Amino acid sequence: MTCLKPEGALPGAKGPQGLDFNPFEAMQPRAPGLVPPAMKNGRPVKQADLTPEGLYRPDYRVMTPNMRSPEYVQMSTAAAITLGLVEGRMHGCSCTRCLNLLLTYPEGCRANCAYCGLARHREAERNYADRNFIRVDWPAVPMDEVVDRVAADVAGTPFHRMCISMITHPNSDADTVTVLRKWTDRIDPDAIPISILSNPTTMTRADVQRLRDMGSDIFTVALDAATPALFDRTRGKGVQSPHSWAKYWEILMEARDIFGPKKFGAHIIVGMGETEYEVMQVVQRLVDLGGHSHMFCFFPEKGSLMDHLPATPRDQWRRVQLARYLVDYCGVRVDQMRFDEAGRIVDFGLPQSELSVIIDAGIAFRTSGCPGKFAEDISACDRPYGDSPVSDIASYPFPLKDVDLRKVRSQLNMEKPGETYAPGEEFDLL
Repeated sequence: MTCLKPEGALPGAKGPQGLDFNPFEAMQPRAPGLVPPAMKNGRPVKQADLTPEGLYRPDYRVMTPNMRSPEYVQMSTAAAITLGLVEGRMHGCSCTRCLNLLLTYPEGCRANCAYCGLARHREAERNYADRNFIRVDWPAVPMDEVVDRVAADVAGTPFHRMCISMITHPNSDADTVTVLRKWTDRIDPDAIPISILSNPTTMTRADVQRLRDMGSDIFTVALDAATPALFDRTRGKGVQSPHSWAKYWEILMEARDIFGPKKFGAHIIVGMGETEYEVMQVVQRLVDLGGHSHMFCFFPEKGSLMDHLPATPRDQWRRVQLARYLVDYCGVRVDQMRFDEAGRIVDFGLPQSELSVIIDAGIAFRTSGCPGKFAEDISACDRPYGDSPVSDIASYPFPLKDVDLRKVRSQLNMEKPGETYAPGEEFDLL
């Protein structure tokens, strides 16, 4: 068996107090401040009522146009580059394989999740369509233009999947249906499969069924927090937000019934204060239900209520990435693994020889999400640098090279005999 040292901090650990994980007590969000009445519910944008003209790139120095779904959607910077709407290059990859679309309204998301750049408390500082989300700007684009561009060459598109991301807003359910219909009226879901990143708080079973009937392929729930206590602290009453652990699991179970095996899943953020044992229990539960987990590495999003806290130490992140891959795709069960008194993984439940082959394949350390066209365990939703800077990659949006694998092995404290990693070595190759 392969074991990690269970006592104290591990070599290279970068967590609080030199620990190799982020403990619950150290990851307390700030309390949300009061929002001036003049800034609430998108009032400045609605009062100015500027007519949008095509693509809008976030710019807090000008007044934001009055853009609203389903006529407008936002998309990730990577998707905008891939679609040819904005210029730019991404380290290690020429495109993203998933067209991530985000509903948008002047009122913004009415939830207040502590780690999110789109949270309601940010009304005090920035209009909704100008807020950063998973480390990047999200340009706003007319939905008709998005469809026009993709429909012009479906066979040649680099996108393996399209995803509609809902937000907490009274119109979100109805507008998701309209956006989905605009897409499927001209683009065959069999050619480009469709995922839904849902907002369980406002949804019913009928809503889930309607999205399936209209051609969506996979339904996901952004559970994010791995325990009820952490969920409440970061997404519920602890930050004056409307979400509940019970409602999220209720809608996830509806999706299990309606979408079927391998067609539903949950997002989990690692490093917000849960133990590795706790997050792996959620991963196992999802697999036992027939679904998948999609992992995110906590990053202190600028402007969020957790932007003062440490990012997930890479040693913690790599252990969970590897363990999650073993459970999701290799038939290993959490009860085969061993954990120390701090809930850290100290044994992955496989012989060293087998584990080494899986590590060297590199797929375990790539971005996890809904699958694309290459393989079930290679995500279309590669989210380039959505949870880390290029200088310290958490989720790799491209196949790992030898130098990347040496870095990962160093972070796991599992270097091969005679092989070492020199910090920054991968950039010497550029």
